Amino acid sequence: MGMSFGRYVAYRTVNAIIILFLAVLLMSALFTKLADRQLHAQVEDLVHADARSYAQQHHQAPSKEWIMQDRQYWEHYYKLDKPYWWRTWHYTVNTFIFKWGKSIPKVFGTHDVKDQIWTALLRTILLFTTAEILVILIGIGLGVKSAQKPGSVLDRTISILAMLTTSLPMWWLGMLMILFFVVYLGWLPITLYSQVFTSGTKQLLEKMSLPVITIVINLFGGWAWTTRNIMIGTMQEDFIMVARAKGVPERKVIYGHALKAAAPPIITMVIFGLIGSLSGAIITEIVFNWPGMGRLYWQALQADAVKTMMALNYMFAILTVFSMVLADILYAYLDPRIRIGAAARS
Repeated sequence: MGMSFGRYVAYRTVNAIIILFLAVLLMSALFTKLADRQLHAQVEDLVHADARSYAQQHHQAPSKEWIMQDRQYWEHYYKLDKPYWWRTWHYTVNTFIFKWGKSIPKVFGTHDVKDQIWTALLRTILLFTTAEILVILIGIGLGVKSAQKPGSVLDRTISILAMLTTSLPMWWLGMLMILFFVVYLGWLPITLYSQVFTSGTKQLLEKMSLPVITIVINLFGGWAWTTRNIMIGTMQEDFIMVARAKGVPERKVIYGHALKAAAPPIITMVIFGLIGSLSGAIITEIVFNWPGMGRLYWQALQADAVKTMMALNYMFAILTVFSMVLADILYAYLDPRIRIGAAARS
């Protein structure tokens, strides 16, 4: 006997939280060493600054005992006097409950890690999620049309386009787009891609246009090809043959029967596509000078901003786990047999 839908959702959610916590614990074990090295360097800088201030006030250099006490004060302040396991656990819990604190170097113009990620996430949604929605709509639409007439000119054309566009690296295609539309044709000012961000709706839409077109060209073919193959397999099922034999209009057969039956794998693709778009893309954002999640990670790497990198890794882990849980829940909703299997294993 299978578990109820509510119990299945709770079961998958608890599993996801446990997996996420273990992932954060593993990341913390690695990042704590990097953070310690950075904090030790900061402590030495603070001790030197305190020593200079002492010398200016007292007109003599501080004693070794004073410097040692000052160093111990700052080490206690940053919890460096605690054992490694304690610091790892402390770092894990704080990261898990979104207490990210402040990064030592500024990234995106601020020390506050939450502000950094919130700013980058909104800009990534603006660009990549918008482009991903267009990719999904165009890809599924073309895939369904292609599946209606396998072997037709449209089907062969889409297959060739899918193979060509998907094989091109997105960043390389982006460079070609800038070279052609900005440098050769001059349709957009080159200053758009020399600025980190722009003010004004018109300038923002202009800056978004080329990266959105690049992403759509690069990804729509894969969506169309996958949707086509799923739909062709579904349209060979017996219930489709029966519906056609009964005289059901072809449009209703395609969109009312076949597409509905093929929904689970397509929904999974949509979930992973939309949530995956929130992670951004490092090289593509650098090419188009777009300050999103990918560029934030790159700047954090360059600046050795450990807390920002840790928070970003945690965000990427959340997005991955959330995608998998959401896909599982939707599958269980569409197919109760999954809940029966989960009940049998538990």
